[in-house]
Amino acid sequence: MPLALLALAIGAFGIGTTEFVIMGLLPEVAGDFGVSIPTAGFLVTGYALGVMFGAPLMTVLGTKVPRKRMLMLLMGLFIVGNLLSAVAPAFAVMLIGRVVASLAHGAFFGIGSVVAADLVAPDKKAGAIAMMFTGLTVANVVGVPLGTLIGQSIGWRVTFAIVAALGVVGLAGVARLVPEMPRAEGVRLRHELAAFKNAQVLLAMAMTVLGFGGVFAAITYIAPMMTHVTGFADGSVTWLLVLFGLGMVGGNLIGGKYADRALMPMLYVSLGALAVVLALFTLTAHNKVLAAVTIALIGALGFATVPPLQKRVLDQAHGAPTLASAVNIGAFNLGNALSAWLGGLVIAAGLGYTAPNWVGAALAAAALVLAFVSAALERRSSTPSPVVAGSAPSEPRTAVHH
Repeated sequence: MPLALLALAIGAFGIGTTEFVIMGLLPEVAGDFGVSIPTAGFLVTGYALGVMFGAPLMTVLGTKVPRKRMLMLLMGLFIVGNLLSAVAPAFAVMLIGRVVASLAHGAFFGIGSVVAADLVAPDKKAGAIAMMFTGLTVANVVGVPLGTLIGQSIGWRVTFAIVAALGVVGLAGVARLVPEMPRAEGVRLRHELAAFKNAQVLLAMAMTVLGFGGVFAAITYIAPMMTHVTGFADGSVTWLLVLFGLGMVGGNLIGGKYADRALMPMLYVSLGALAVVLALFTLTAHNKVLAAVTIALIGALGFATVPPLQKRVLDQAHGAPTLASAVNIGAFNLGNALSAWLGGLVIAAGLGYTAPNWVGAALAAAALVLAFVSAALERRSSTPSPVVAGSAPSEPRTAVHH
């Protein structure tokens, strides 16, 4: 794998750390600014919304900029946002810093996926995408727990300053290791937008929303589930999330490896198994050992879908994939927000802390159904039309490979 992928992975590590570390530092941030925990929660919501809207916005703004330069500009934006959060004199300023940092998130992963795929041979594209996303998954194992520990011990401002420094390392890596990759000749914004007329692109994005939404339906409420149902101490939740992160790392690498060999079968297996495991979590949540194993499996199966779904979007939006790739990153965050809301509804309805697992299982099963629909449509479109008796057969069409 090219060294350029390491630079992309370092950027992804910083982005993954800043996205999730705030969840463990909300009490400290709320206490410093004199706001309630729910108010501090806007730092999470604001970031997610920034990713959703920032992904297409920043990608569109960068349509005339070479991809390497755009990646560097995005890392610069990420650094500014985290520095602003680190020195914020008031809560509103920190919220602005979070939104500024989030604007880089979707476009970095979207453009980075295209760059990663272009750096390798066609049969290694999903593996290259997975290598970049390894930075995001490792962030959940190392960056988030370490950042939380530093924030609780020394101060949350130090954590965000360190994340900004990671951004500087990522920026230097992109500048030094990523080759110059000018945009494809003749590709304009209208070509990027045309990808959304492709039903297969939209189906892949819907699978992203539902599939990863299934993961976050359960994981969003993992703390109350593990402490009130399973019987873990509050301090154990951090290590359970590390298990989840380890599962993500393994699933991401496996998904990248096998998506290059058999993309759709990989989706069938991972989404089907994810639906089953999430449903079983309602039972295994009552046993500490089984709950820990299940959490790792959810991380593995959930992230095993990421490289194949991202590659699916790139394949179906061939020729002008950058905007579609970035919007698919926003789809992950849409899935997170949707599933967290649905999970909260079933808990509020009095169905208990394990009820979100059923929501997650239903979402993953719906994604599996869409995968079968997508494959069926693809087979139908590739089936040659029958030749009517007495008519001359049409000239065979030459497949165009991009």
